[in-house]
Amino acid sequence: MNGGAERVELCSSLSEGGLTPSVGLMRAAVALPISCYAMIRPRSGLFEFSEAEAKIMLADIGAAQRVGLAGVVLGAQNGDGGLNMPLLEQMIAAAGDLGTTLHRVIDVVPEPLIALGQAIELGFERVLTSGAKPFAQDGTDLIAQMVVKAAGRISVMPGCGLTAANVASVISATGVQEVHAACSVRVTGDVAFSDFDPPGGRFETSEAQIRAMVNQISG
Repeated sequence: MNGGAERVELCSSLSEGGLTPSVGLMRAAVALPISCYAMIRPRSGLFEFSEAEAKIMLADIGAAQRVGLAGVVLGAQNGDGGLNMPLLEQMIAAAGDLGTTLHRVIDVVPEPLIALGQAIELGFERVLTSGAKPFAQDGTDLIAQMVVKAAGRISVMPGCGLTAANVASVISATGVQEVHAACSVRVTGDVAFSDFDPPGGRFETSEAQIRAMVNQISG
């Protein structure tokens, strides 16, 4: 927020790629003057979820709605690797009037462009993608194709690997209207108590990196 971001994807465990935030963190985020979307992801790893995990995610969506967040970030796969449409329909229904973003599950499905059409059918307002590559700056060809296919029906938002040094070129190459970035820095704890940190340290969002990226976009 202080760095100039217009929306926050609220999550815990940046070192795990972002997991569902606690209800306490959700409540704290509601007080911010910008919109916050809660990541709904109960564990690390890919996105084929058990029935028990699905129930947890539906409950977490309900919590986000009750505390008054602006939206949620969702995604789920079926056994074939494609989008789990029945579960996503349940999650969208549970979200009600909350905004919805389809997360980077779209980067690991067999046919991302088909999944994009399904996201539009489900009513997602945006999709977060790296263009099926490890980093968005390497996936600009597919991201540009997605923008064309979307035709304004859904926002295509590049994310993963974006920095102040490359964000302008990614926007230029794809024609997107918004971007996503963790802008994270590694924080290492006391060596004597390293067992309590993830391997290599934990990650925190850097206000300075956000500001530098915003300056590149707006400049």
